[in-house]
Amino acid sequence: MSYQERIGTYFKCSVGGEVYHTYVPKPLPPKPALQMDHFYPLIDQANTAIGRLDGISMVLPDPSLFLYVYIRKEAILSSQIEGTQSSLSDLLLFENKEAPGVPLDDVTEVSNYVAAMEYGLKRIEEGFPLSLRLIREIHEVLLAKGRGHSKQPGEFRQSQNWIGGTRPGNARFVPPPPEKIMECLGDLEKFLNDETHRLPVLVKAALVHVQFETIHPFLDGNGRLGRLLITFILCADKMMKEPLLYLSLYFKTNRQLYYDHLQLVRETGNWEEWVQFFLKGVIDTANQAVEMAQTILQLFSKDQQKINEAGKPLSSTLVVYHHLQKTPIADTPRIKEKCKLTLPTIIKALNQLENLGIVKEITGKARNKIYVYKEYLDILNKGTEPLDE
Repeated sequence: MSYQERIGTYFKCSVGGEVYHTYVPKPLPPKPALQMDHFYPLIDQANTAIGRLDGISMVLPDPSLFLYVYIRKEAILSSQIEGTQSSLSDLLLFENKEAPGVPLDDVTEVSNYVAAMEYGLKRIEEGFPLSLRLIREIHEVLLAKGRGHSKQPGEFRQSQNWIGGTRPGNARFVPPPPEKIMECLGDLEKFLNDETHRLPVLVKAALVHVQFETIHPFLDGNGRLGRLLITFILCADKMMKEPLLYLSLYFKTNRQLYYDHLQLVRETGNWEEWVQFFLKGVIDTANQAVEMAQTILQLFSKDQQKINEAGKPLSSTLVVYHHLQKTPIADTPRIKEKCKLTLPTIIKALNQLENLGIVKEITGKARNKIYVYKEYLDILNKGTEPLDE
């Protein structure tokens, strides 16, 4: 089958005497229509995997615990694709108001991502439609502080950007010129809220992600926001009860393939290969998230048993332990603030948890000690090692 009709239009532009070509994609959905028979077995597997993930979130003692750390893991991974070197420990220390061990801009960027995600999810929960207005609001939060604050947060670009290379003339890809941006975005917004195409939600999310990355409507933050859109679409379309599906680990692990697939759509119009790659990512990611949740449940059960078998546990020990389930790195002032216990009571509880091998003190300081629930943090850290360049 020829995909020629699906390929967008190239516009000749010039700057400083150098000629380059920008690419304007065709509106969604692709025409001719997608060959859906390629996808049905994968869609069935993906729906089953998402159903398992949704199910396990309901048997967790407190789904918000898992969500809290899982969102932060996604923030780390999505930001790493863009080149930050922050780790989950850095982010948790930063949120704990401790100085991180990486450049402040890196960890601020990741913290912004968490805030943008939480903002978008809250707006969608309140019934706000997935619109250009909401996309701009989320972008404003994403670039509020750190490196991106000078890159027009919340504003669609009015100048040319490009991907790869040092200028549009030697770039790997040049998105639409500024004067075409609003037309492209208007078509995208229409597709986002058009129910007549009757495409499965996962296929819709796959198409929107590529289209958004191709339009590249902001001066900065397009990759991160494009990955956030996937989760927002699944939540807006009620595909999941909790926002627990994030593809950044899959995209990070298969980074070159990910970029190649985006470019393949633009150059050949072959959306089918991209959608298959995307659906495989959903299956892998959902299955990994279920495994991680099961591993965490087993750890919590094992450590709870340790506490119970150590003799009559102090109620304060359990209060502090449950706090560390939510925040696996915490200092004594923060635990005091959150648990509403006295400092001597907290120290006694932490000493008991340390003697049981559940937590470890990492500063060696006499005051404002920082404790880590290391085995839990190790589970969460899986896959967040910085990328090799």
